[in-house]
Amino acid sequence: MSETETFPGQTVQRLPEGPATDIYEGIRDLPVISPHGHVPVEWFVDDAPFRDPTDLLITPDHYINRILHANGVDLADLGVGRDDFSPEAARNAFHLLAEHWSDFLGTPMRLWLDAELSGLFGVTKRLSPQAADEIYDTIADALATPAFRPRALLDRFNVEVLTTTDDPADDLSGHRKLAEDPTFTGRVLPTFRPDIYLEPTRPDWPSLVEKLGSAANIDTGDYAGFVEAMADRRRYFKDHGAVSSDHSHADLGSQRLPDAEATRIYAAALAGTATDAEATALRRHLFNDQARLAQDDGLVMTVHPSIARDHDLPGMQRYGANIGADIPIPASFTEPLRPLLNEYGNNPGFHFVAFTVDETMYSREIAPLAGYYRSFYIGDPWWFIDSPDAIGRFRRSVTEIAGFSRQAGFVDDTRTLCSIPARHDMSRRTIAAFLGDLVDVGRLTGDDAAQAARDLVQTNPRKVFKL
Repeated sequence: MSETETFPGQTVQRLPEGPATDIYEGIRDLPVISPHGHVPVEWFVDDAPFRDPTDLLITPDHYINRILHANGVDLADLGVGRDDFSPEAARNAFHLLAEHWSDFLGTPMRLWLDAELSGLFGVTKRLSPQAADEIYDTIADALATPAFRPRALLDRFNVEVLTTTDDPADDLSGHRKLAEDPTFTGRVLPTFRPDIYLEPTRPDWPSLVEKLGSAANIDTGDYAGFVEAMADRRRYFKDHGAVSSDHSHADLGSQRLPDAEATRIYAAALAGTATDAEATALRRHLFNDQARLAQDDGLVMTVHPSIARDHDLPGMQRYGANIGADIPIPASFTEPLRPLLNEYGNNPGFHFVAFTVDETMYSREIAPLAGYYRSFYIGDPWWFIDSPDAIGRFRRSVTEIAGFSRQAGFVDDTRTLCSIPARHDMSRRTIAAFLGDLVDVGRLTGDDAAQAARDLVQTNPRKVFKL
């Protein structure tokens, strides 16, 4: 794709003239469906103004922070892990972004930052140290107006569904308040994220198990109680609007243990005497349990394995988790998932969506699995693959094998509200470019391409995520 001036002073991807342009025009204004993200529900409950431009665009966005960190910026200077961030510090963080503006060239982060600055705030100047204060003040002035409060932005971005990511022990009070608020017209849903409760190797696992039991008011002192508590919390989430659960482990092993063995290892893990091999076997068994529970309660099961979480241990100790130091490692799906898919893969009502940041997996394993198992769907890549070229490679690698109907639709994984429209627009442009190429070479008619585009943006995510 080439670049052209779309907003004054800024550049975004431009589609070539021809079928791709017509396809894009047919989907560009469709509502946004965001079934996987990390925007806090409290933003919409409180509907308070964002504190400053840094609070809106930089501090919560580990995609932005990781590039700045790699180029010498201390995360503390961006507000990460700090409760004492002053107005002066916030302005200085914006200056740091300006000083490192060229470090984002070629990255998808630059695409959505450009779109945010120009499309949302009308900025016509290139961000630079000289222009930083003027641009900062322009954004700050906008944030002081009602049009830039969270609820207004959600409406402005035409977001049909937005999901959060939540701990199984969360009381979901924010979601309950939104559901009971007649003035709130959006749809913000919780997502059940049980990862840490399925990891017996964690030193805090016994306390997590106790926390889960307290939330469910069920004794989790044995394996049977743990499973009952999990089922209870999943029902609680579903009662509060959840449509899916989200899972990320080092691997997708799903081998079941005999119940007696699971009970024995569970007790040993609580006592701190389970071996690493036993704890891993239990984790794989508990992951399989989540599929069994999903078969019962209908929550869509989404998985994104094979990531080395918080690779920077000193950074995590200083700033906490989720600072952008998550690094991909090789993934495998076919054999690890065989027990789970043999049991549930063709069952009506069970939906399993597989994501990965390992590009080699899409054509070799994920697309063939989705091209056979009725319950298995292909999740659009994000994170390090959340870029136009990589998403184009993704479409080419899976479509010939599994078709369009097995693709679940784009997820933005965002922690910053204002990046949502830019990221979904980028995805829609890549869809249009890919389909336009197929029309050009005679593999699709224009009508078929237009339908496929609408399916990828609207029909598929609604169907796959049961919306």
